[in-house]
Amino acid sequence: MTAIFGNSSRPIGAYALALGIQCLAAQPRAALAEETALGAEPAEGYAVHGQMTFVEQAADAFHAPYAGPNSLSPGTARETLDATLFLGARLWPGAEGWISPEIDQGFGLDNTLGVAGFPSGEAYKVGKSLPYLRVPRAFVRQTVGLGGDERPVESDALQLAGSVSADRLVFTVGKFAVTDVFDTNRYAHDPRADFLNWSAIDAGTFDYAADAWGFTVGAAAEWYRGSWTLRAGVFDLSTVPNSPHLDPGGHEFQLVTEVEKRHELLDQPGRVLVTAYDSRGRMGLLNSAVEVAQATGGPVDIAAVRQYRSRLGVSADLEQQIASDLGLFARAGKAAGNVEAYEFTDMDRTVAAGLSLKGSRWRRAGDTVGVAAMDNGISAARERYLNAGGLGILVGDGRLPHPANEHIVEAYYEVGLTAHANLTLDFQRIDNPAYNADRGPVSVVAARLHAQF
Repeated sequence: MTAIFGNSSRPIGAYALALGIQCLAAQPRAALAEETALGAEPAEGYAVHGQMTFVEQAADAFHAPYAGPNSLSPGTARETLDATLFLGARLWPGAEGWISPEIDQGFGLDNTLGVAGFPSGEAYKVGKSLPYLRVPRAFVRQTVGLGGDERPVESDALQLAGSVSADRLVFTVGKFAVTDVFDTNRYAHDPRADFLNWSAIDAGTFDYAADAWGFTVGAAAEWYRGSWTLRAGVFDLSTVPNSPHLDPGGHEFQLVTEVEKRHELLDQPGRVLVTAYDSRGRMGLLNSAVEVAQATGGPVDIAAVRQYRSRLGVSADLEQQIASDLGLFARAGKAAGNVEAYEFTDMDRTVAAGLSLKGSRWRRAGDTVGVAAMDNGISAARERYLNAGGLGILVGDGRLPHPANEHIVEAYYEVGLTAHANLTLDFQRIDNPAYNADRGPVSVVAARLHAQF
């Protein structure tokens, strides 16, 4: 999403926009402040929020005896920048409409290739040197109260201030991210605010429907009752795996279901989510692609064996507060191992866990420190496919004679600069990048500047 580090000029327009958002971030929202001062219940009719995130990331000169088309390169650095407006309005009782125009620029390391647990969630699969405008979200959310206590809702990006009943139905229709609704976690879900690694912010096996930027068109329904929530959704897949274009006719789609149970453990709140998906589209079997290549003497081509079929997956997500300033997250997932990954990343099993600690203990209440460990693996069929020269969404070193799980450790320290801006320093250690024990380990460092209002 930004230009290549050290090898390009940074467009003035993008940085001017970033500076403008930082200036706005320093200003309080006058209308909401007035309501609070008067002691009125905030019930917004409209809202304008914004954010800017800049990430500079670099990999060290790691051991790499060979490389393929989708390999991570030693000693590279890249930048990404995005600036977003969140424009919301109350359409009728219980209904909110949101649109979020965004300007993006830059690239992930090696154009977001080379590691299945990719080290930057701010790096999309589409990179450009110059700033470009897109609209990742445009949706309507309808909330229907079913009784129970009224609970306050704070004003935030994609959320109008007001109140909701404890028991309720919520319907979301339009263009948004599947992960806006499913597999959420307060400690590890937002690459603009917490961890950066893909397999920390979401279950790596959750091959959720999305275009190359991570968004789709669809509908989701949620039923909140007591300490339980049931969710279900249907979403467009892209036209072909990892494409910037969605299939608008519903011929290729994904069904997602989720069960959430909220609880208290030693008087501390927590919740557990179980998420399952079924992707229905034109996908290839990995073994078939290898067999065809061996029979014809040609290269492995997954596109040549694509047929209409399913890929299934399931994951579990734990969010647990340990103390008022300390939280734990954990995820585990499994997906079908003989079908090509369609949208997210090349992963058939994953386990991740980490801690998030606020800085109040050392008198830095606006700071946060986080640490996480991830273990990502693939099936024997995917190992065979990659060793034969097959390419996945993110990985493909041309061969894989010594497969091994990706082992990733990430640690970050976020410094609160103001109430609306922070600077984060991030370090990741990646063993066996792209499941290849012949390459790495890789050390990746990053600096992230984020502002919001």
